[in-house]
Amino acid sequence: MFVACVVVSSLLSVLLVISASGKLTRMEKVVEALTTVGVTAKQMPLLASLEIAAAGGIIIGFWVSPLGIAAASGSVLYFVGAMAAHVRVRDFKGLSGPLVPLILSVAALVLRVASA
Repeated sequence: MFVACVVVSSLLSVLLVISASGKLTRMEKVVEALTTVGVTAKQMPLLASLEIAAAGGIIIGFWVSPLGIAAASGSVLYFVGAMAAHVRVRDFKGLSGPLVPLILSVAALVLRVASA
């Protein structure tokens, strides 16, 4: 079970860092998706820092289980919020963006709790 936790959590951490880098470098596709749901340019670094913190917490959580659980929980909440933001503005095409990270976040949380 712990091996599955490490694999899924590592994938999630990489995905979180890639997502954060898209926000920090202001990739056109990322900026377009975020402005569609009402995120301003000023808010993007904050969102990126949340993703980077979650990625770090998930990795450190391999040794400090409560931190890993908290980081995975935060990641789930982050992507539920992203999904809600797309639904709020009726951007149903945009739901595919946060869907995979949300699924990975839930899987990482379940595996982290199960192997704690």
